[in-house]
Amino acid sequence: MSSPHPPTNPSSITLFLLGATGYLGSQFLICLARAYPRTEVAVVALVRGATPERERGLKELYRNLRVVEGTLGDVDIVKVEAERAGWVVNVASADNIECVEAILAGLEVYAAAVANKPGIGPPVYIHISGLGMTSDNCRGKFVEMDKVRAYNDVGFRLDMCPEGNTHVPCNARIVQAGSKGRIRTMILFPAWVYGVGEGMQKITVVIRLFFQLFKQCGFAGTWGPGLNRMGTVHVKDTAEAMLTVFRAAVEGTADEGEEGLYFVVSDEPVINMKTVADKMGDILHEKGLLSQGSSKPMPEDVLDQLGFLGWFIFGGNQNVTAKRLKKFGWEPTETKKLSLMDSLPAEMEIAMKDW
Repeated sequence: MSSPHPPTNPSSITLFLLGATGYLGSQFLICLARAYPRTEVAVVALVRGATPERERGLKELYRNLRVVEGTLGDVDIVKVEAERAGWVVNVASADNIECVEAILAGLEVYAAAVANKPGIGPPVYIHISGLGMTSDNCRGKFVEMDKVRAYNDVGFRLDMCPEGNTHVPCNARIVQAGSKGRIRTMILFPAWVYGVGEGMQKITVVIRLFFQLFKQCGFAGTWGPGLNRMGTVHVKDTAEAMLTVFRAAVEGTADEGEEGLYFVVSDEPVINMKTVADKMGDILHEKGLLSQGSSKPMPEDVLDQLGFLGWFIFGGNQNVTAKRLKKFGWEPTETKKLSLMDSLPAEMEIAMKDW
């Protein structure tokens, strides 16, 4: 349902951000700084292995920021900071249930503390998940897209997803918490996020993951034949989607709880994994890093390292449409300017420095 809450003064918000130093998290900080140029929103960032250099790097992106050292496994720290802040954005991990439970527990304490205080609304939790949960797990085989179940986020429910798909258990727990009315919950589900970012991490970890697997194989590879397809969205558009939902929550207009599920995907044509892997293989071969170009299916012993998670995300079709974000004015403008395939050489150039 749409939020019944009055607008919140941004200067009264303390935002606890998990994943601030990452690819998408640091890009979100840039968007936040542009949206609130007077640094009205105070940010508390959970940072693993915090150093003065990392803190300086974050403050260059967003000035009104304080670092708390810790990891997602430090559930006591996570709970306390969520309780203190009342607003949480988690872009660090889609599926760490212990961390999610700590966030929700902290926000429940916050909710109880402000329940009878005039002018202070319930706490807010924005969680970043992924569209892998809609995968048909076709094992990389070709399926006509009109035979793949289509989803859009208006009217979408988690129980529509194929049984056993990744992300669903964590998301279900968040929706359950949001349906009670004490915590305002919103979940974003990005497609393949690509592009060179402006933040502390310039490229997606997926490229580096592929590189690790390709080095083990000695060639660029796919999950099965790689004929499965998925949508794409530029990292800048994804961060703007996060900002769109955050601002809607601030303004009291966000869809929340069972309706607070937002797909983040462009309207550009879906792309199959073999096309991506072929280009990666050709580039790595041209650079002398692989002995052959193009791609072929990776052997089971390599794929077993990621197990069902790899097959669901990289070996299945995703047939999805984003409608909910567009009613809040979001458009994937950067994706329209630069496609995944055109962005790939620049992303790989960065990743190849660590080959």
